[in-house]
Amino acid sequence: MNRRIQVTKYVFLDWLSALIAWSLFYVYRKYTEDPEIFSHFERVTDDRKFWLGILIIPMFWLFMYLMMGAYRRIYRKARLKELGQTIVSTLIGVTIIFFGLILDDIIVTYRSYYQSYTVLFFLHFFFTYSFRLTLTTITVRRIHSRKIGFNTLIIGSNGNALKVYNDISNEEISSGNKFVGFVNIRDRDNFKIGKYLAHLGVYKDLNKVIREYKVEEVIIAIERSEIDTIERIITELETTNVIIKIIPLMQDIIFGSVKVSGIFHTPLIEISPDLMPGWQQSLKRVIDIVVSLAAIIILMPAYVFTAVGVKMSSPGPILFSQERVGRRGKKFMMHKFRSMYADAEKNGPQLSSDNDPRITPFGMFIRKVRLDEIPQFFTVLFGHMSLVGPRPERQYYIDQIVKRAPHYKLLFKIKPGITSWGQVKFGYASNVDEMI
Repeated sequence: MNRRIQVTKYVFLDWLSALIAWSLFYVYRKYTEDPEIFSHFERVTDDRKFWLGILIIPMFWLFMYLMMGAYRRIYRKARLKELGQTIVSTLIGVTIIFFGLILDDIIVTYRSYYQSYTVLFFLHFFFTYSFRLTLTTITVRRIHSRKIGFNTLIIGSNGNALKVYNDISNEEISSGNKFVGFVNIRDRDNFKIGKYLAHLGVYKDLNKVIREYKVEEVIIAIERSEIDTIERIITELETTNVIIKIIPLMQDIIFGSVKVSGIFHTPLIEISPDLMPGWQQSLKRVIDIVVSLAAIIILMPAYVFTAVGVKMSSPGPILFSQERVGRRGKKFMMHKFRSMYADAEKNGPQLSSDNDPRITPFGMFIRKVRLDEIPQFFTVLFGHMSLVGPRPERQYYIDQIVKRAPHYKLLFKIKPGITSWGQVKFGYASNVDEMI
């Protein structure tokens, strides 16, 4: 599978459909003004607005699709879901174009407003969905015929794991799982599934196995006697970007708490790694950029005032830079205005407290009004942080927290932020207990 090529196909076809739809719509608009337009078609081709629309309109649609997450998980598209997404995106896009470009155009009657809106909607929807449906159908058929597969790891080694493997392997219509091996929970002399799949390690090695074998899906098929490890397994997996599937217990199906997503496939509970839909993730990033830019511009006098104050308050650099751990464990440099004396951590990492003697008098003031935090708007702009998210920590303290609260790793699924629910509710943490 080549995801880049697949994305390129969708992008090109979306661009082409937008171009065709706009061209036909423009001709239709000219026709409503002048029914004889085809006898002097140069009035269309010589019109600057026509070519400007061909240049701008398709790019507008591609930007909107990108914002809505249309090109995420490109091989996971479903035709019915694609239909709903195309209807919604077309409705939004046509409304924006209508009010932005068409509402002040020349009209014959007010009825032509509704006609124009309807024609543009159906033209764009028809070409866009036709192209997408064709490409998605081809992809789905290739998955069902096992020409395309997703590297899959089974967690479990006994009866349940073997049953899931056999059920999926014997599916008449493939769900796209391509098994690379299994990891075990308990040490045994003999693994039932070992006859069919490679043993890749124990569940504590999950992150390493997933990276090494480029795993995209994980199926948890443990025994009832191993159920006590489920929280640890989920915690390990949630720091990755894999799709998690769990075998449902029979009583779950009986009481109706499990939704079976595929008629022809093995019933599995699916846990998506995405905490928000694609359009929400894109919108959150846009808000981060816009608000950060506005804050930097508006707070420019505060930047100058704080920088001068820090420089005059004590010897040392204006900014305090420190390595922190961000999304998916990726490290980055976080910058703040220095509020402590230059040698504050000469004896190793320490957390600050309200009456910390390492804090300068001016540092006490900027901490109180949060001016020490404003350089982080640049970090948000560069994409390492968000406006809202868990406060980023140092690896030194993360190691201590994880020993007592392993689920802390779940915070690595999202970008750290300038502020968070915990920051507002509890303020700064002065020890590991408060951090937990």
